[in-house]
Amino acid sequence: MTRKIFLTAIFAAAITLPLSATNSPKSETQIAKHAQHEILSLPYLDVFDNITLRVDGQTVTLMGQVTRPTLKSDAESAIKGIEGVGNVVNEIEVLPLSAFDDRLRIALYRAVYGYNSLQRYALPVIKPIRIIVKNGHVAFEGVVNNEADKNLVNIRAHGVHGVFSVTNNLRVESD
Repeated sequence: MTRKIFLTAIFAAAITLPLSATNSPKSETQIAKHAQHEILSLPYLDVFDNITLRVDGQTVTLMGQVTRPTLKSDAESAIKGIEGVGNVVNEIEVLPLSAFDDRLRIALYRAVYGYNSLQRYALPVIKPIRIIVKNGHVAFEGVVNNEADKNLVNIRAHGVHGVFSVTNNLRVESD
């Protein structure tokens, strides 16, 4: 009978030790890196979507704009599965369906990524220049190498017929 109690105690200790090790709190930086990886791994994320996040303790807030409602829910589901995340606040805006906006997206993609001196930004799978179109209004998000490229993107966008306004939120990559 003493032997049975001893084995039960070892078994219980073996179960509780790994569980306490896996429940150690993750830092905000670790959560942010993992969350960013999960967002970039979403299968339908493309150049016309922009998802950003903010980590505050165990709460992750998702922000940005997407063209598909399923992408909004997929992003939230992916973040909820991250160890250390206690709460997800999903503030992602689903852009309205519009054939006009779809035509502008294609024209803007060609104007920016098809231009010779900007073609290097078209090489990565995850494009660094995000093109957000809502009711004819355009916003650029992301990162470029220099101020000249940022200005060139702005000039190319203003040359697209049908664009009502352009907001250039591109950041210049610091060296």
